[in-house]
Amino acid sequence: MRMFLISDNVDTLTGMRLAGIEGVVVHEKNEIKEAVTNVLSNKDIGIILITEKCSNLIPEVMDDIKLNRKFPLLLEIPDRHGSGRRSDFITAYINEAIGIKI
Repeated sequence: MRMFLISDNVDTLTGMRLAGIEGVVVHEKNEIKEAVTNVLSNKDIGIILITEKCSNLIPEVMDDIKLNRKFPLLLEIPDRHGSGRRSDFITAYINEAIGIKI
């Protein structure tokens, strides 16, 4: 099983290549969709890493993969500018999921 990165910047791709992970740099919505389609057709890839910025441009594709596919594993990662999420997103997620304020 291999990992593959779909990124919106070269710095993230360079860092992942140092760890032995191949990938592509894409910027437009149609390029991102095409990259995801190509990766999904490759049965050797077990984990898709995608930057949050790319993921946010194709929410319908991301939701379809998460809801209708068991394989490959899809992971959204922050890029070099950090996460686009609030600093307390995990706590807010728990509060929403189980209704207990922690």
